[in-house]
Amino acid sequence: MIQTESDSSNRVAYFYNRFIGKFHYGKEHPMKPKRIIMAHNLIVNYGLFRQMDVYLIREAQLQEIRKFHDPDYIIYLSQFMSQNKINFVKEYCSANNECVIPENLLEEFKLIIKWSQQQKIKTENSEFKVGDSPDNPTFSGLFSYCQLSSGASIDCAHSILTGQADIAINWSGGLHHAKKKEASGFCYINDIVLCILELLRVYVRVLYVDIDCHHGDGVEEAFYLTNRVMTLSFHQYGDDFYPGTGQLNSVGVGVGRYYSVNVPMKPGMSDEPYLEMFKKITSRVMQIFRPDCIVMQCGADSLSLDKLGGFNLSIRGHGACVKYMKSFGIPMILLGGGGYTIQNVSRCWAYETGIALGQQIDEAIPSNDIYYDNYSPDYLLHFPIKQNVENRNKTEDLNKIVATVYDYLSHIENAPGIHFHDVPFSFYPDMDQENEDDDKEQIDQKQEVSLNELEQEMGISNFSKNEISVQSNSRKMYSKSQQQDL
Repeated sequence: MIQTESDSSNRVAYFYNRFIGKFHYGKEHPMKPKRIIMAHNLIVNYGLFRQMDVYLIREAQLQEIRKFHDPDYIIYLSQFMSQNKINFVKEYCSANNECVIPENLLEEFKLIIKWSQQQKIKTENSEFKVGDSPDNPTFSGLFSYCQLSSGASIDCAHSILTGQADIAINWSGGLHHAKKKEASGFCYINDIVLCILELLRVYVRVLYVDIDCHHGDGVEEAFYLTNRVMTLSFHQYGDDFYPGTGQLNSVGVGVGRYYSVNVPMKPGMSDEPYLEMFKKITSRVMQIFRPDCIVMQCGADSLSLDKLGGFNLSIRGHGACVKYMKSFGIPMILLGGGGYTIQNVSRCWAYETGIALGQQIDEAIPSNDIYYDNYSPDYLLHFPIKQNVENRNKTEDLNKIVATVYDYLSHIENAPGIHFHDVPFSFYPDMDQENEDDDKEQIDQKQEVSLNELEQEMGISNFSKNEISVQSNSRKMYSKSQQQDL
């Protein structure tokens, strides 16, 4: 079902937790975490997981998220309860005030009363942009969803920094609109910023590449003043398209001037001109900036037929961008992002997982996939793009964009010499010492996870019944080295 290409030697770490796909923004909301489960099932049924180290995502801790986000905002998210739960707790506690109330419900009841007395709910809700618009609804398990997404992206960085992987993948991440203390564009916690902050603890320069149809405004804003991170966003712009930022002349401020690179495009962008411009710009960026690591947001709403995006890219065109960035041969992290025609999102991310592995997967969707019916009527990995779509991007306009970007890049020194003034605190307190007493650490952290648990987690069977050792933080559920034993 898969064919090996010449560049299949990369060690790939893949992060997944089946619970991440069970959260629900709401029936009418375009963001569907179910797409992550669908992508995972394709990855499993194509056999791609056998070539990777598979990790079970853990929840990011509060102190980790505070490295970027405002403490009050985090407290609000962490203490959020759905209105249904608030009503249940109130009714339960009111009816049982002379009986023993479970401690967890009693604490939540006290919290509800405190908030009501201070009359701060509406104020905080408005300030943090959570639940005040259809874009950023409140839903059950909201903070756990954010913790899982962020935990995986942070651990992607850790797997790269510790040399456990050359490429790390978290399709549940890539939530690039979230601000320091504000939800935005379906995003609540910016896992990308948290990931990059961890990388900056060791690496001097990090390149962020965003091929989502929407501008990566939250990430750009976070690093707008620094020359250690270059943000490079290819996106649709104009006609009040969300978020309305990312114009060509938005280049950064202070020492970060010219380290924000924006490539705004009009609707109808197709594979050939997109990829040509992508290669011209990224090759010049790599030549001048020379990053130590690439973080790539692979939002799939730039695909044709997306419900919210206006581009007309095929999966092959989208994947060609990933393949080109991989060709530079430096550590790389692949994250998810937008994408609202979910059967196409899952196809795309499965295909790009194959690219990371140097594997060419079959055209036909595996018939044993539990979401097989979602890929009708052709049941193929690659779907036909829209026909007779006007590409509103004229060649001369695209050439002007490239020329302008080249001019901006000429203002920064090649491979700029950047000194560490303040080394960020690691999310992993023992990371500096992990090579000093490696054997003891492995003994302390070792857990045993049976392959029965792995089968249930990944939805697969017929594995041998040997046990494998795993390490926290994210637990290793499957190792590529186990392949020969299966």
